[in-house]
Amino acid sequence: MIEAEYKARLSDPEAVRERLRSYGAAEEVSYEDAYFDTTDRALNEADCELRLRTVTAVGGEQRHLLTFKDAAVDVSTRSKPEYETHVSDKKAMAEIVARLGYGPFITFTKQCENFRFNSAGRDILATVVTVPEIDGTFLEIETQAEEDDVSDALGDLRSVLVELGIAPDELTTEQYTDAVAKSRGQ
Repeated sequence: MIEAEYKARLSDPEAVRERLRSYGAAEEVSYEDAYFDTTDRALNEADCELRLRTVTAVGGEQRHLLTFKDAAVDVSTRSKPEYETHVSDKKAMAEIVARLGYGPFITFTKQCENFRFNSAGRDILATVVTVPEIDGTFLEIETQAEEDDVSDALGDLRSVLVELGIAPDELTTEQYTDAVAKSRGQ
């Protein structure tokens, strides 16, 4: 499946949150993301990502996910094929990944408000994101699509962006990994 996605750097986060609340309540979570690559950054060079994520809910409940994202199929939005699975033992999974030749190259935390709803017959996840090391507040809006449906899925997401009042100049393909590395002088 392809993760059809847009990302925006929000000029008015509170207005967007208020509009999102009309779709339903937010799930507040923290994501601790560790990105892995080879020492020569082969995955990055191929526009791929290997991530081990811990999702922590407000009450402290945790779950772990291993995600591989292949190269973008839509360069303008960075929409990518995504393969993700739940992991019961994060420490063991990190060791497996390391023994396969991938080491962590950057880790950081994202504070997220997840809004899940349906629009145009699609399950949509809209996430308001802050990363302590990056200025600003972001919106990620995504849905799953088959490869031959990405264009239509992106069109449906654009309609939601319009409903949320997101201006075209707010859209970005900036990657958190790059922005965090820059903030750390890496």
